[in-house]
Amino acid sequence: MKIGRNIRKEHGGDLLLVPEAGMRQKSAEFAASGNRVYLPLAD
Repeated sequence: MKIGRNIRKEHGGDLLLVPEAGMRQKSAEFAASGNRVYLPLAD
């Protein structure tokens, strides 16, 4: 708890928003690739 508090104090309180932005970006990349889990292998 103290470590997390120190990190938030040192680097700002928006650390929880960073992973959400990354997840939104990856979600958009996944949708752009056709929402397919298994993609064909490149030759």
